[in-house]
Formats: sequence, C-alpha cells, structure tokens
Amino acid sequence: MLRLILAEDSVLLRAGLTELLTRSGHRVLAAVGDAEELIRAVEAERPDAVVTDVRMPPGFRDEGLRAALELRSRDASLPVLVLSQYVATAYAAQLFTAGAAAGGPAGLGYLLKDRVGEVAEFLDALERVAGGQMVIDPEVVRVLLGRQAADRPLARLTPREREVLALMAEGLNNQALAARLFVTEAAVVKHASSIFMKLDLDPTEGNRRVLAVLAHLRGAEG
Repeated sequence: MLRLILAEDSVLLRAGLTELLTRSGHRVLAAVGDAEELIRAVEAERPDAVVTDVRMPPGFRDEGLRAALELRSRDASLPVLVLSQYVATAYAAQLFTAGAAAGGPAGLGYLLKDRVGEVAEFLDALERVAGGQMVIDPEVVRVLLGRQAADRPLARLTPREREVLALMAEGLNNQALAARLFVTEAAVVKHASSIFMKLDLDPTEGNRRVLAVLAHLRGAEG
C-alpha cells in the first residue's frame, strides 16, 4: 500500500483517480485542486508518493509541474508522478533534468492522462516511480524519436535497435525489455551494447541509462 497525495483540478477526474487508487489497495491521504494545496498537503502528510497534473489553478499553465519541482528541491527522495493532457517534451525534459540535478533517488514519472485508462499500466508506472525508477510515457518517447533528422546518429540504428532504444527511454530494465520483446536478456544486452556504441553513450544501467538516452534524444532534436 502506498500513501499518496493527489493533485488534480478536475473534480470528476480527481474523484475517479481517488477511487481507482483506493480500490487498488493504496491510500489517498489528500486529494487537492491546486498547486498551493499540494505543497501544504505534502508538508503535512509526508506521503510515499505524489501524483499531480501539470496544469493547475490559477493560471492553468505549469503550476503543478512547478510545485512538483519545488517539492523535489525540498526532498529529492520524494517520488513524483506527473500527469499531462498533451505531449509536451519540454515539460518532461524539465522534470527529469531537475531530478538528475537534485542528485537524489530518481522516483520520477511523466505520463499522459490517457494512460490512466490503461489501469494496469498506470498502476505499474506509479509503483515503479514509488520504487525509485524513472517512467516516461511511450508517446513522449515516440515524439522524440520521430523528430530525429535522417543524418543524425539515430539513423545508424537498425529498426530493432530503435525499438529497444524507445523502451529503454521509457525506463524499462533489461528483464522487462526481454519480456516485452519476447527475447532473452542476453539479446537485449547485445542490442543495448550496439546502441551505446553507435550513439557514443556510456553503457549505464537503471535511471542513469534513461537520463543518458533522453539527453541524447533531446540534444539531437531538429
């Protein structure tokens, strides 16, 4: 059971998420409607993790994201899962870049709200974030991959290697990658080694690997 703080300005979605999380065995300590309430609730309750929308009152721009970054600056070990209505790679990059700079355990996630409808995927992502992993929505990764020019280093990869790279960027480890692709872990290691060599990336594991891949994709946009 996770002790959670939920921040979502839509009353209906907030109620729906609260019910979903409660039925899944978690405890929602507070469900709030704006960024200031979120910060106050976290300070009062000290949750295991936070789930927050990007756009919150009063400006409905990035108040939820900025609140998440503020909370992480105060406690780099606080797991945070950010939900977004739209694919906004700049928001995702800001979240993960700040997380890396904080130097603490990762425990960061960025998902599209549509992913909530895939209940098993959503709950898995939340639990992975609470466990210190990084989770990035597959659609965000797809957009980043789709922006690469033909003459960029990414063009050196085979179709299979691009598939592996996308799953690596989502935060999957070698075991999960092997299960998703129906191959052995040895095959995943072989593909990953080839990717790291072709993209001049360090052969890191876990969250450092996700950050390395994201940094490459962000740097190679255009």
